[in-house]
Amino acid sequence: MSSPRSIAVIGGGPAGLRAAEVAAEAGAQVTLYEAKRSVGRKFLVAGKSGLNLTNGVSFPEFLEYYDGPDLPPFFYNALKAFDNTALRAWASELGIETYEASSSKVFPVGMKAAPLLRRWIEKLRRLSVDFQVRHRLTAIATGDEITLSLELDGAALTRKHDAVILALGGASWPTTGSNGKWVAMLESLGISISPLASANCGWETDWPKELLDEAEGLPLKNMLVSCGDAQRQGELVITRYGLEGGPIYRLGPAIRQQAAPHITLDLKPTFTTEQLVKKMESAKRDFLKEAKQRWKLSPAALAILKHLHGPFEDAESLAQCVKHCRIPLTRPRPIEEAISSAGGVQWPELNSNFSLKAQPNIFLAGEMLDWEAPTGGFLLQAAFATGTAVGRAAPMAP
Repeated sequence: MSSPRSIAVIGGGPAGLRAAEVAAEAGAQVTLYEAKRSVGRKFLVAGKSGLNLTNGVSFPEFLEYYDGPDLPPFFYNALKAFDNTALRAWASELGIETYEASSSKVFPVGMKAAPLLRRWIEKLRRLSVDFQVRHRLTAIATGDEITLSLELDGAALTRKHDAVILALGGASWPTTGSNGKWVAMLESLGISISPLASANCGWETDWPKELLDEAEGLPLKNMLVSCGDAQRQGELVITRYGLEGGPIYRLGPAIRQQAAPHITLDLKPTFTTEQLVKKMESAKRDFLKEAKQRWKLSPAALAILKHLHGPFEDAESLAQCVKHCRIPLTRPRPIEEAISSAGGVQWPELNSNFSLKAQPNIFLAGEMLDWEAPTGGFLLQAAFATGTAVGRAAPMAP
């Protein structure tokens, strides 16, 4: 009988751990290398306020939450092959039950990431996955076998494997290990990579000091936020540097495509311009003061209207601004602060099994690939799904 395939998994995040699990279940001899002293650090950080494991929306709506340049069919096939139902069943097999909240977000009962991670690692050890922590990848040499150059506590070493799964993450939360330093390594192999960029993050704008004095930390509620043809409803918060909140996170891909980044706020989406003007028929002066009462504008909305677009000489110009309030943006928040990152290895570099066309025994999973998704469980779902796909494919590599 031939000996089992030797597979290296680089990266101990959810994509890497899932790839190691699936490959080991297929009979491969799996070694998992992690630069930090323990695996699952980003998984634990993601679960600090409650581990949002996936989302309960039904397919195909689920697939509409993913964005990226020309996402290929095999990316969607991976999501379908290990979908939100399969992920919940997987957690249940580990003894972790889940529930779907009213927001459609799916959480473990108890909300915590640590119990799930602990049972997951126990399962991997039963599958004889060899954990090699504090091993930092420094280079890859290709050939019939893959030679990995690693660093362990300052000492250099090499390891050879039949196939390698790279699951090194993007560049957000670098303290957990996903620092994006792999980009230069793959570019040296001739691999095309879209620049890593902040995703699911706040955006900066140059607020006037007077606006911040009145409104820093205040919410803008019940709005419609637009960027080009894309629209999102929800709440934003005025910060010292700009805006934070779900709608601007979701609109990130559209904002990044603009030559002059900006968003437009409809501060009263349930009223037309004409209806707002009619409510002000008897007002002859102090239009902002009157709008506070008659239109029930929030202090945050009033501050933006006053200091970005005021003064207003009539009710109609104020109503038009309330319906189409333009907010110029300068840049996204630094990638180190972002929840996730966009960009990554470009899809034309990959075969349909997530291996590199230039080196078919190197596979990629998770945020290293050029896709993005909003918060709400979609990020973890894609990490698990692509990890599952490469875990199935790597044992069959040439």
